[in-house]
Amino acid sequence: MRTRFASSRVLLKFAAGAALHVPPQAVELGYTPSGRPYLHGYDGVQISLSHTEDLLLVGLATGAVIGVDAERADRALYGAGLGRHLCTPREVELIEAMPAARRDPALVRLWTLKEAYSKAIGLGMQFRFTDFGFETDGTPTGVRRPDGTPGTGSEWSFRTYALLDRYTVSVAVGDSGFGVTTDTQAHTTLDDSIVDALAEALGADEAEQRTVDEWW
Repeated sequence: MRTRFASSRVLLKFAAGAALHVPPQAVELGYTPSGRPYLHGYDGVQISLSHTEDLLLVGLATGAVIGVDAERADRALYGAGLGRHLCTPREVELIEAMPAARRDPALVRLWTLKEAYSKAIGLGMQFRFTDFGFETDGTPTGVRRPDGTPGTGSEWSFRTYALLDRYTVSVAVGDSGFGVTTDTQAHTTLDDSIVDALAEALGADEAEQRTVDEWW
C-alpha cells in the first residue's frame, strides 16, 4: 500500500509535468483539509488520483473539476445492505430487477461513478453514497436524487470505461464556470517584481540546487 501510494504521487508529478511542460521535480503536491490533492502554483489545473491493485490512474483538467476512480471489474458487491451503504432506494429497485449476472457489473459501475463524483466535488467518502445516485442502464448520465429525479444539469459529464478487460474506470468532470484556460500558473496573475521578491525571500535559488533524488 505504501509503495502504491508513493508511486501514484510520482506518476502524478510526471503526468502533470508533461501536461504543463515543466520538469516533474518542479511539480509540488498539496492537500486540502478533505484530503483532495492539488498542485501548488497551478490553480488552473485540477487533479484526481485512483489506484487499485497494479493500476494507477491520474486525471487532469483545466477549466473544470475532475474526479476519477477505478475498481476491479469482477468485484463482488451485491449482497445484503445495499440500501444502507451503497445505493439509493431507486437504485436498489433497479438492481434487484436485473438478472443476477448483471448485478455486480452494474454495482461496480455505480461505485466508481460515485467515487469519481465525490472526489470531483472534494468531499470523498464524506458524501454518503445512499444520498445520490445514477442511472443503472450503462448510458452517460447525470447525478440523481434518491428518488431518481435529476440532481445535476448539463454542467456535469460522466463516463465509464472498461480497461484491459480487468478494470472499470469512471470519470466525472464538472464545468467550473470559468472556461478553459491556457494560463495555468497562479503566479502569472501577480506583478513580476512581487514574484521576484517572494522568490528571493523564500530562497528559491537555494531550493533549485537540490539533488535529483531529493524531490521524490
